[in-house]
Amino acid sequence: MKRYLLVVTGLFLLSSCQDVIEVDTPTETPRLSVDALLRIDESKPMTDITIRAGLTSSFFGDIESADLDDIRIVNPDYKPVGAKDQNFVVLTQSESSPGRYEASKNTSFFTDGRLELSIVYGDKRYRASTRYVPTVPIDTLIQGEGGLFTDDETEVLVSFTDDPNRNDFYLFDFDYNEYLVTEDEFYQGQTFEFSYFYDEDVTPGMEISVDLLGVDEGFYNYMNQLTVQAGGSQGPFQTPAATVRGNIIRVSDGSVDGTGTTNAPSDKGDFVLGYFAVCQTFTETIEIE
Repeated sequence: MKRYLLVVTGLFLLSSCQDVIEVDTPTETPRLSVDALLRIDESKPMTDITIRAGLTSSFFGDIESADLDDIRIVNPDYKPVGAKDQNFVVLTQSESSPGRYEASKNTSFFTDGRLELSIVYGDKRYRASTRYVPTVPIDTLIQGEGGLFTDDETEVLVSFTDDPNRNDFYLFDFDYNEYLVTEDEFYQGQTFEFSYFYDEDVTPGMEISVDLLGVDEGFYNYMNQLTVQAGGSQGPFQTPAATVRGNIIRVSDGSVDGTGTTNAPSDKGDFVLGYFAVCQTFTETIEIE
């Protein structure tokens, strides 16, 4: 937002008195990028899931849609609830939105047991494993009156009460590709309140949605690396300034028959950008005054 405008302005001033210099940027073989963050609302009996897949091949390159041969999620611990129910769900690509893969499944499929993401793309097979991570609801979301650096920022105050019976890691999605991670090491079992500031692009009348997601320690560390690299304003599946490794790796045997077979890693350097995570999510909205 604001900081990008300042950078562009500075480059414009420099270009008015300097020759244009062409800089070679790093390139690499196209790498698969997968947005496999699933947000689960336990109050709904069925869950609609969406996973986005793309290809990126350069430092500043755009992510193009990827046409996968197969993408599915297997839960070997799941007990089918009907004759047509199975312990896996196959995602299909949207006709209107290339690279967007969708499916629906019983919510209980995602909340209990080991979940394995399996992807087949050409002659390569990838796999990731995770488990559902619970969280706590947002207690309050109100607009504050404080400022950070100027009078143009908008403050929101968020509070939630940590579960005293477990060690929790949290991901806040503040809308507009704004993310924050936190862990309960210093406030376990307590109510925690903090301020978050938006810049001048957030104006009166706008509605903001804030999501609180439960994440495991691996995804917490992954998101922490990305937000540090990007200065706090990068989504979890955009191309990072340096490659941050997620949990989706290439495997030597990509069985996708729904048996939940665990396959051995094939090439440690051949992995997917992105992360497979299944997170309980609570959402609150606020209209900016």
